[in-house]
Amino acid sequence: MSKPNFNSLPGFRDFAPRDCAIRNYLFETWRGVAQRYGFVEYEAPIVESTELYLKKTGDELPTQLFRFEDQGGRDITLRPEVTASLARMVGANQRNYPKPMKWFEIGPCFRFEKPQKGRTREFIQFNADIIGEADPAADAELIALAIDTMLALGFTKKDFVIRASDRESWLRFCSERGIEDTTAFLQIIDKIERDKPEVLAEKLAKYDLTEEQVREFINDPANASPAFQQIQADLTARGLGEYLQLDLTIVRGLAYYTGTVFEIFDTSKSMRAIAGGGRYDELIKGLSDGAVDLPCTGFAMGDVVIRNFIEETPHALMQLECWLQNQPACEVYVVVADEDQRPNALKAIADLRTAGIKVDFSMTPTKFNKQFKSAQSSGARFALIIGAEYPEMQLKILESRTEVTISAEESVVEVIQERLTQPDGPLIA
Repeated sequence: MSKPNFNSLPGFRDFAPRDCAIRNYLFETWRGVAQRYGFVEYEAPIVESTELYLKKTGDELPTQLFRFEDQGGRDITLRPEVTASLARMVGANQRNYPKPMKWFEIGPCFRFEKPQKGRTREFIQFNADIIGEADPAADAELIALAIDTMLALGFTKKDFVIRASDRESWLRFCSERGIEDTTAFLQIIDKIERDKPEVLAEKLAKYDLTEEQVREFINDPANASPAFQQIQADLTARGLGEYLQLDLTIVRGLAYYTGTVFEIFDTSKSMRAIAGGGRYDELIKGLSDGAVDLPCTGFAMGDVVIRNFIEETPHALMQLECWLQNQPACEVYVVVADEDQRPNALKAIADLRTAGIKVDFSMTPTKFNKQFKSAQSSGARFALIIGAEYPEMQLKILESRTEVTISAEESVVEVIQERLTQPDGPLIA
């Protein structure tokens, strides 16, 4: 009988040290930009009542839910997104916070869908939302945050574009032409670039429309809503106007969104939308059965697709690699050259670590040359050699192969702290 071969489940990932480091890079960048914009961090449960998602989405998500019954007989779901949890939290606690509320969250989500490029069943999302502000200025603030997030990740204006649409524009279009079932009509527009001309013509004929009439509306900048025009002016004042384009073919989600909706695309069109969001003013009202009515706008960016984009963009990848190089697991490797001095070496290691310095060493007696090779492979900048001369110690710069003596009168912690702030050039004793 063969032994079981345990692998991660389809669509789920192992995070080896490099993968964890890249994840930390994304987290640090996302968190840093959000905090620069005055957003505060929150978190919500990984598991919620399934009813919360069914009430939010209707029939849209049930087949993608990781849904099960717990030991208490409750129908629960691993969260597929965080907006529903945010709306629940805000609905229950909004009186405790001044408006507008600018909140962000970074955490895992789960969707049962076919794994493919940019999509996994478990993924991490950066979510940013503004609650309690109906003016388009909030949408502009959120889009600016999205743009600056992309710039902070090393992308340039040649790499990506924000394409925005607006429910208001399409509702006006439908109203002027007597189209009552706007949801069904917008589903046609969503597939306008994918349907064959004859299929599109047949669908539009039900509304007494031709493809030419629809495309004429889409391509006319004058059909931008006043809200979009205000957002464009706001971003232009910030110097970010060139990143935003009106694209009325973007209608996905307009049955849920109530105003401006936007998506981030790479200009080479090598992948699907990188991130997206929009205004959803009815969600909190709906989930709270009308008890709380607050306007909202938000956007989300997933770690899988943004990592793919970074790895396909040389200058963004170079920035990532430089960051990784500046995050060594070890800064100082302590070499115990004389086992009689191991107690003193352990004291020095403890003092250095207490000072916040990353230190590693061989935990068992090991030959000097092997310890030195371990120091070099650890990525440490320095090797601190503690031998028979203790309390005198030798500090070696591994890159330049130079060294300095730390005398008995000097503090090893202070010497190394100072050296860590200096470039790796020759040391002058």
